[in-house]
Amino acid sequence: METENSSPAQLVKISTQVDFIEEQSDHYQDRFVFSYTITIENNSNKTLQLLSRCWLITDADGNKVSVEGDGVVGQQPILQSGQRYRYSSGSIIKTPFGTMEGFYTMKDLQGNKHKIAIPVFGLSIPNIVN
Repeated sequence: METENSSPAQLVKISTQVDFIEEQSDHYQDRFVFSYTITIENNSNKTLQLLSRCWLITDADGNKVSVEGDGVVGQQPILQSGQRYRYSSGSIIKTPFGTMEGFYTMKDLQGNKHKIAIPVFGLSIPNIVN
């Protein structure tokens, strides 16, 4: 149950799943390709529209790339209360492991904008860490 002090930013759950794409990667060319699937779950009592995304992608050498843009995969989905939205995309980094993190900007029907944190998640080839 949502209380009056709860904001949509606290009640949107972000889940991630990452896969290494071996056939598109080239270890000798420092090209490591990953796909990721994001699930956004609106647990607030408000209808929210995803307006934009901001990513910070960091490889194992500390190189950082910032990616910003409207929506996700060409869409700006609207999530009713209790609804989920899932999409898949990808990232290419120069090392066998790295991280991604960032935030979505969403707005409610009243036009209020909310910054929804995307917790840091790892990009790594299988069995790289024992």
